[in-house]
Amino acid sequence: MTVAVDRTDPALLRGRFDAALAAFLDARRPGRPDDGTGAVHTALRRFVLAGGKRLRPLFCYWGWRGFGGPDGQPIVVAASALELFHAFALIHDDILDRSDRRRGEPTLHRHFAGLHAGAGWPGDPAAYGRAAALLCGDLCATWSAQMFHGCGLPAGRLRRGHPLLARMRAEVIAGEYLDVVAATGDGSVASALTVVRLKTARYTVTRPIQVGAALAGAAPDVVAALAGFGDPLGDAFQLRDDLLGVFGDPAVTGKSTMDDLREGKPTVLLALARAAAGPAGAARLRALVGDPALDQAGAAEARALIEASGARDTVERMIRARADAALVALDALPLAASARRALATLAEHAVERRA
Repeated sequence: MTVAVDRTDPALLRGRFDAALAAFLDARRPGRPDDGTGAVHTALRRFVLAGGKRLRPLFCYWGWRGFGGPDGQPIVVAASALELFHAFALIHDDILDRSDRRRGEPTLHRHFAGLHAGAGWPGDPAAYGRAAALLCGDLCATWSAQMFHGCGLPAGRLRRGHPLLARMRAEVIAGEYLDVVAATGDGSVASALTVVRLKTARYTVTRPIQVGAALAGAAPDVVAALAGFGDPLGDAFQLRDDLLGVFGDPAVTGKSTMDDLREGKPTVLLALARAAAGPAGAARLRALVGDPALDQAGAAEARALIEASGARDTVERMIRARADAALVALDALPLAASARRALATLAEHAVERRA
């Protein structure tokens, strides 16, 4: 008896995205003898394929299917290209944030610093690590464009999606810049939400689903209307990320819960806590948060102050309100029923996740 396999099951789709990424990366393996870039290729391949939720390819894929695009390898490859852009963003973000861990492993700049130190090379291992990782990130951005344009879809379809990809790239960089600026700014909730929208929300949900829809031939006004679903859901996704960055389980998230506190990252969570903690609590938070030498005891005190301020509960309510708004918008969109169901499931996963 033949058992039908649903190739659009999320787990199988993630496997298909990973296979497409592996094939693309393997085709770019350095020649023999190694031209000197073998260490870069090995590190990048491991980084790209070592886990990840693959949300951006999933939203792109279902944007395509929602407006009549057929299942097939071209859209799988096109959607997977977004994951290479995501790798670029993560690598650069980790450098800027001076993060030590990503997905349970050393961040790429720490990996290269370790290679430098282990080999006993002259110079500063940390500087070498940052430079090597920076170039790896740039390479991921370049490869993302190459993978997208070589996916096998007709040129006319690709021209529909390219302006949205270009806008997404510009928004991520603008959001990253505003994140850097926000560290020297007023620390307000409004400025933190602006960073959330540009740096994460748009490129996690809105632009991927719009790219998929545009590739499938959705009308421009319908593509624009997808922001009613993507923007609030992307906001909720990042707000959840901010909570996990302080209150998550590192064994599950693969990231330290000390980084945001030590860096003094200008998140909505911390902005709300400072605003609601009262003079004494806000002063103590200012002393603790942003201290590069913050220890576990200090972090525990900061978490207690954030909890007592009500900021954690407020962010949870903000997440739920935005997720609900996204689902209402989803119901009003002219999507195929299967895509609507898949996107609703993805939305719940994005906001209820613990990693």
